This record gives sequence, structure tokens and C-alpha cells, in this order.
Amino acid sequence: MEDNNTSSSASGAPIKLEDPSVTLTIRLIMQGKEVGSIIGKKGEIVNRFREESGAKINISDGSCPERIVTVSGTTTAIFSAFTLITKKFEEWCSQFNEVGKVGKTQIPIRLIVPASQCGSLIGKSGSKIKEIRQTTGCSIQVASDMLPNSTERAVTLSGSAEQITQCIYQICLVMLESPPRGATIPYRPKPQVTGPVILANGQAFTIQGNYAVPTQEVAKNPLASLAALGLAGMTPTGTSGINHTALAALAGSQLRTANANRAQQQQHEMTVSNDLIGCIIGKGGTKIAEIRQISGAMIRISNCEEREGGNTDRTITISGNPDSVALAQYLINMRISMETAGLPIPGYHYIAPSAIVKTPIH
Repeated sequence: MEDNNTSSSASGAPIKLEDPSVTLTIRLIMQGKEVGSIIGKKGEIVNRFREESGAKINISDGSCPERIVTVSGTTTAIFSAFTLITKKFEEWCSQFNEVGKVGKTQIPIRLIVPASQCGSLIGKSGSKIKEIRQTTGCSIQVASDMLPNSTERAVTLSGSAEQITQCIYQICLVMLESPPRGATIPYRPKPQVTGPVILANGQAFTIQGNYAVPTQEVAKNPLASLAALGLAGMTPTGTSGINHTALAALAGSQLRTANANRAQQQQHEMTVSNDLIGCIIGKGGTKIAEIRQISGAMIRISNCEEREGGNTDRTITISGNPDSVALAQYLINMRISMETAGLPIPGYHYIAPSAIVKTPIH
């Protein structure tokens, strides 16, 4: 861990790492059996960790195979919390070691990091991530693709409990120096789907026997339905987890219904670098028109605004019902992520839901 007690923000202003007003949130993914090792009977272990570290530690419910552990607090509190968490997890993992194996148990930890911060974590030509590896002795890998239906990536750490804790501290410093840019759509694990999910007439269905049974949980809103479609294995490769055919059918059939939360209007603003605005607008405005049509949201893009430091940004204002705004945000962030990753950005084509499936199935 670094000896100095300050760091610099992206604007150059010093950040006091031990300042109680400076807090950070670190999220990680654990499987059900893994997370049990740090919860303990009736939550006694995690409660002790909260008290000893001073960090807020929350664990998502057990309805999904994957659980999200969220640790919030000052860098000192987070460091203390992960010292306890990784040590306990190391103890749990050691029971699976081969008999006679010597040396410290190597444990895997999967962090969730906004994609907009991953560039700072990697550094120019990989310089930062290489420095963290050398300093901590921890293996660290940043996934190239985003986690399903989110704008976040998995960062996998492997090493001893001490190495991983030191690595997480270094990651905290990077995250404080380079805050997320634009809107972040968080990764949320989805419940296991018992069978393939299909869409017809604005309704999501799972296949049970010879019938397509309405899936209530995923029929509540467009983004939930899209998530279920992704889980069903209908996503083509090379599209960063997006099933564009399903997305177009879903948007056309669900967002344009008469009762699509019209009374609940909201507005959201996001800032995008002028260098990336072209991938959102498209030639002759075709791409932004597609996003408007698919989401049903009103989208306005400001003129170029001069920012401190000579950067030029554009403000995107999205208005509409909550589902429309969320879907528009998702599509814009997806286009930005694919553009920065150098992936081809396909267009969207509306496909009538009735052409996808007929129910019941014979």
C-alpha cells in the first residue's frame, strides 16, 4: 500500500484518501456457495466484518446463482473489509486444495468496474495494469466485453488474500483519480431461466413441454425482457451481448403500448465527448433516429460546449417514460462502448412479434 496519503483527481485537485467525506463503492461477483463463506450462520461473519472494518457491506438476495457483494466506505474501510473478506474466502478455498500441496492458496475474485474506468485501469499501452501486477504480485485481467445488459466489465483477480487486498487498494486509487464518465448501467444478475425465452405479441414466454408459458417476471418491463432473451442463448456472437433482433421486436411491441407509463415522465442528461458523438448521430442523423424510434424517447443533443482543459463535450438530454429513458441510455452507451472497442455497430430493423413465434407450440 502506498505511503503517501493523497492522490490526484482527473482535474488535478488533490484527493485525501483518508478523508471520511471521500467514499467509494467496490462491487464483486460471487457464486452462492462462495458467498456463504463470508456470510456465516445467520450473518454472524459479515456482521463482524462490518463492525471491524467500518465499511458498509451488502449482499444481494439469493434468487440468482450469482450474488453481488457491495463494499462502500473510505479507502481505509474498504481495505480493512477486503482484508477480512479475502482471508475468510482463502480459508474456505483451501479445503479444495490437493493433498500435500504447499504454498498459499490462490483465490479468484471478480470485481465489477464501469467500462468508462477500465481504460484508466489498463493505462496507456497497458502501463498501469502492468504496474499494479508488479507492485502487488496479483494477477489481474480486464474483460474485453461488457457484462450482460450493462456498461460494466468484469475484472478478475487471482492471488493470495494479501495480494488481492493490495491489488484492490490500488484499483481504489485509480477509481478515485478517474471517476466514471457518462451514465453507468449496473450489472444485475438474472434468475435462472428454466427454458428458452421467446417473445410474441409483446409478451415474453418460456418453453415448458409443448407450450409457451407467459413469464411474468420478465414481462414487467422491456429491459427485463431483453435480459431474459440474452440469458436464453439467443445472442449472436460478436455483438457485445446484444440480440438486436430481439431488441427491435421488444421495443416495437412493448414500448409502444397504450399504457406504457405515459404519466411517469422523466428526464436524464448525459455528457459525451465530441469525438464520440458521431457514432450516436450517424450519417445524416440515421443512428439517433433509430434510437428514438426503438426507445420511444425524445433525445436532444446540444451544440459543442467548451470545457475546462480544452475538452469539448456534448450534452444529451433524454425525456420520456422510465422504460423509454432507460432503453435510450442503454442503446447510447452500447454504441459508445462498441465504437471505443472498434467493433462494427449494426443497425436495427423492426420485426413484427407475430413473426417470431406462435403459441401454443405444436
